[in-house]
Amino acid sequence: MLETGIKAPEFTLPDQNGEKRSLSDYRGKRVILYFYPKDMTSGCTKQACAFGELYPQFREKGAVVIGVSRDTVASHKRFEEKYGLPFTLLSDTDLDVIKAYDVWKEKNNYGKVTMGVVRTTYLIDENGVITRAFGKVKAADNPAQMLEALEG
Repeated sequence: MLETGIKAPEFTLPDQNGEKRSLSDYRGKRVILYFYPKDMTSGCTKQACAFGELYPQFREKGAVVIGVSRDTVASHKRFEEKYGLPFTLLSDTDLDVIKAYDVWKEKNNYGKVTMGVVRTTYLIDENGVITRAFGKVKAADNPAQMLEALEG
């Protein structure tokens, strides 16, 4: 996980509509950048839907929500449409951004060790500096936790 107080690594990735999005596009806004393992899975769906429900409150506080996983643009589009997600989902199939943000880790799932995305959320300020970092977050609790972080 990256340290707080450092400049968030710049990136450009395609969103669920295939449009290129860069972190620098969001200068002047606070960014909730969350990394999750996989579209349509139980925990990831709970997390995304909770971010969606709280999205108007994030917007009121001048923040945007961006989800990142290694799923394809097409998978993100299906995920967005199925659950009516109102925020940006970015596709990092090459793992460049996932690795830059230090969330590609060894995971132990029922005794089987694999590499995967560790659910992690960063709060990035208006100038592109990481102000909060939350590792191994609980999917269902993370959106409310981030709303609280914005207020703190």
